[in-house]
Amino acid sequence: MQTEEVLETEFARSTTIPHVEARRSSQENSCYRPHTHDTFSIGLIDSGTSVFAGPLGGSVHLRPGDVIVIAADQVHQCNPYGGRWVYQMIHMDQGWATDLAPDGSAQALFSSITVLRHPNLHARLSAWNSRIFEDESRERLETDFRMLLRDLSAAAPDHVVTSDADPDLRERLHPVMERLRYDESNPSLDNLAALVGMSRHQLIRSVKRATGLAPLAWRQNARIIEARHMLRDGHALADTAHTLGFTDQSHFHRVFRAHVAAPPGQYRSAT
Repeated sequence: MQTEEVLETEFARSTTIPHVEARRSSQENSCYRPHTHDTFSIGLIDSGTSVFAGPLGGSVHLRPGDVIVIAADQVHQCNPYGGRWVYQMIHMDQGWATDLAPDGSAQALFSSITVLRHPNLHARLSAWNSRIFEDESRERLETDFRMLLRDLSAAAPDHVVTSDADPDLRERLHPVMERLRYDESNPSLDNLAALVGMSRHQLIRSVKRATGLAPLAWRQNARIIEARHMLRDGHALADTAHTLGFTDQSHFHRVFRAHVAAPPGQYRSAT
């Protein structure tokens, strides 16, 4: 089923399952920095081509009909290639999705990025995305997604990207990550490195190995994840920018767009 082309980004959130968020969008220019979501996410390519890049495995050219399943905390970026790119995204709490998976059979989907080339899956997920926009009942959404998860896990993947993050290293870097996440100022790399007895170059390499992002890129990504939560909860843009330590609303707007490919005001006002 080919969806109708969308000329601008629109968001929808389920009122019955508030963590479920849908998106329809069209882009022509490179729009995404490398980033992660704290959600289980599914992307659908409707028209045009795009290039997906993750921490491993090089790049993958995505084409119409492709489905890309992205587990929480997986670094990735996806941008149009050679013209207009029309796509859909669905985000949801990963714990909720895991609970719906039959007998743990979809476990691989919750720890990797998976590209599937099955037109029937694209059509069914597109229909489910439309049900989010139509604010269908919780029972209908859960029943349909349980069946979709079963078929997603059974489908042979065209491409799989797995993370090589080192959990022991992540634990060692915990003081650094806490400073990056919560310090309103921009801590220097030298100060961060001193927290864990590393040189600044060792720190950059270690954070990238542990998270897939360089330290300051990880900080920006973490702040935008929190900004999305705050905006969904109705916080004002100015309050969100100030709380998260952005120098001003203009700075917040630029960084938000680089990670979400939409302005924060539009994201906040989504129904």
